[in-house]
Amino acid sequence: MRIALDATYSLGENLSGVGVYSREIIAGLAAAHPEAELLLCYRPHRFLRSFSERLPHNCRRRLLHEPFGPRSAALFHGMNQRLPKLRLRRAVSTFHDLFVLTGDYSTPEFRRRFEAQARDAAARSDLVITVSEFTASQVEQLLGVERSRLRVVHHGVKVPAMPAQPAARRNVVLHVGAIQKRKNISRLVKAFAALPPGWRLILAGSFGYGADEILREIENSPRRADIILPGYVSEAELASLYAQASIFAFPSLDEGFGMPVLEAMAWGIPVLTSNRSALPEVSGGAAMLVDPFDVDAIAAGLVELASNEDLREELRNRGKARVACFSWENAASRTWSAYLELLNRH
Repeated sequence: MRIALDATYSLGENLSGVGVYSREIIAGLAAAHPEAELLLCYRPHRFLRSFSERLPHNCRRRLLHEPFGPRSAALFHGMNQRLPKLRLRRAVSTFHDLFVLTGDYSTPEFRRRFEAQARDAAARSDLVITVSEFTASQVEQLLGVERSRLRVVHHGVKVPAMPAQPAARRNVVLHVGAIQKRKNISRLVKAFAALPPGWRLILAGSFGYGADEILREIENSPRRADIILPGYVSEAELASLYAQASIFAFPSLDEGFGMPVLEAMAWGIPVLTSNRSALPEVSGGAAMLVDPFDVDAIAAGLVELASNEDLREELRNRGKARVACFSWENAASRTWSAYLELLNRH
């Protein structure tokens, strides 16, 4: 069986959420199905870079240069809500989120391009995989995809190998994600000011859409000296931050899944997150949920977590149990099941 996948965003070390998803699904499929031939397709700007990475023995590189592509494959999987403009035997696309269509989180030009690609993929896909029930409902409502074509496959999470002697937790509130409007960091900065002296806020991530406004909010904060912006951090640096933080705050306005919430839980950090989008679904009762538009609610949640060790311990335990519900092996298995369902249709 020959399966083609758009592997463009699986390359490199500084992977986005889509990149992590692409890499983990490809690795899981290759390991679980050595009998299959996987054609890993890279768009021109990433194709040469792909040769720097070793592929599993049952994977082959292909250039995805429209209108040319892997026409011989039994199925093509677009892993980032996009399909190439060529005739495909069968097509699957993964939709991660549609926040570009529902909020002012990008430039008008990006929104136009994103919407055109998303509508095209939704119309031409035989099956659409979504990473949450929330995203499935958005794809159904905003793009008109019938429920019969939708399959929900949650992301996985890697449980870290904890050191024999864990580092002592510090009075640190950690946020992991791009410094951008959608992540609601301006309100988090305002809410952080309610914590007593001795607490720090670490905002780990690169700058994104709306970062200038957020930086102004940080500069004007009465707690500016306690707010740290390390930028994009390496995997080792991120592990160190997760190991020392006492609270993980993720009051995002819109998430199709929210991988950092599960990552923080896997590290044993109590989580405060939003009561909207996919975050209640993903956190599953293992996090403190707040209204992300209410600065006072975010602040009250932070203060309660900072002052209540019993609550932090309870959320740590709930979080570890919640993480056990998600694995990349299961995500790859359910993705393969979607392939077989489609290929076995007469």
